[in-house]
Amino acid sequence: MDWLWTIVGFIVAVSLLVTVHEYGHYWVARTLGFKVLRFSVGFGPALWTRVAGSDRTEYVIAALPLGGYVKLLDEREGPVPPADLERSFTRKHPWQRILVLLAGPAFNIAFAILVLWAVLWVSGEPLVKPVVGTVVTDSLAARADLRTNDEFQRIEGRTVATHSDVMLGFMEAISDDGKVDIEVRRPGSGVRVLELRVEDADVRRALTEPQGLLPGIGMRFWVPPVPAEIGKVEAGGPADVAGLRAGDLITAVDGESISDFRALVEAISSRPNREVVIGYQREGSASKLTMRTVADIVDGREIGRIRVQTPPPPPLPESMVTQRSYGPIESLSLATGRAWDMTVLQAKMFARMLVGQVSLKNLSGPLTIAEFAGESAQSGLTEFLGFLIVISLSLGFLNLLPIPILDGGQIIYQLAEWARGAPLSERVQALGQQVGVALLLMLMSVALFNDFARQLGG
Repeated sequence: MDWLWTIVGFIVAVSLLVTVHEYGHYWVARTLGFKVLRFSVGFGPALWTRVAGSDRTEYVIAALPLGGYVKLLDEREGPVPPADLERSFTRKHPWQRILVLLAGPAFNIAFAILVLWAVLWVSGEPLVKPVVGTVVTDSLAARADLRTNDEFQRIEGRTVATHSDVMLGFMEAISDDGKVDIEVRRPGSGVRVLELRVEDADVRRALTEPQGLLPGIGMRFWVPPVPAEIGKVEAGGPADVAGLRAGDLITAVDGESISDFRALVEAISSRPNREVVIGYQREGSASKLTMRTVADIVDGREIGRIRVQTPPPPPLPESMVTQRSYGPIESLSLATGRAWDMTVLQAKMFARMLVGQVSLKNLSGPLTIAEFAGESAQSGLTEFLGFLIVISLSLGFLNLLPIPILDGGQIIYQLAEWARGAPLSERVQALGQQVGVALLLMLMSVALFNDFARQLGG
């Protein structure tokens, strides 16, 4: 039933965020006296329609929940009754049009702040200490002298309190000049100042790929060891065919002792399309069986799989987690600051992507977004709200890009008209629209390619 969660989560998320975005345009337009002809959530055939208000505005829910629009009275699209001319889009002052165009992205950003504020105020947040677990020998992390049990304190001079703080700090610095200033607290040694360097531009770009940062650096955060116990066996997979069951404890692979689930993953991953002998315990009795692994292609190489899932992870020790609570003012300030930081980071990453400093694989299309929507919806309300926050901020940022078909591009048109005292020529506007469509199609093509590559690559 994972596909059902994916579909429902995606439709709910997109419909909600599109409604927020379009309501921003609608509300500001109505407030400034524009005449609104239609407010549509979705494209294509109408599933529900209602006409209401003194302006006889048409409210529509359409069949394809992948966008929406607010249609304003515009004399460029047909005759306008003389009594309504002053309410036409073209008759309004450019600053009023700019406010209407800004309102959609602004409402998305405000929605993200509002949701994050509510979550922080009501639930607070658990802060998991960012402590180094394992460091790969001769890796970038090892050369920087990062060691097991080091606790990150600052990255590039900014205090870090969680895993995500560290990840974002690394990502921003590595995608810039490749030099990361790190401050850690080392047991028995106090605070240590370290420097991680990535000189090669190609290596830096590879580190910015999805899931590429920590493995590329050569470190993992500390987490409690997860026993090599089978949580779930996928029907028809190698483990199922061979006779493994949920609850079986794996003790060895080809005679190699297995201490935890991570060791099991590493042992199986290194044996694609091979016969392996599995030692296991079931209800206290030791036994062995033989199975043939299958292979998935991940980042261009074959990875062995036996189609089992991990059991629920053990709880973190109390010493590793701090539960923070916030009052209404503090949580609002924190939510606003984080939304700003995330939006600025998006802008930096997008700009660096255009010049080749950040991997284009970070562009995600509807398939990946739908998958994340389903996974977060299955994980619970808090996780789904976190997903909505991120996507709403992304939607707000992307719509501000100076691409003519987007709000940001239309704002450029209005600013140009304001500056020169007359609208741009129809030829210039049409050319801009064509360029905008081409740019948007190019971005969408890259995003869809990444979606399909991710699905085919497992």
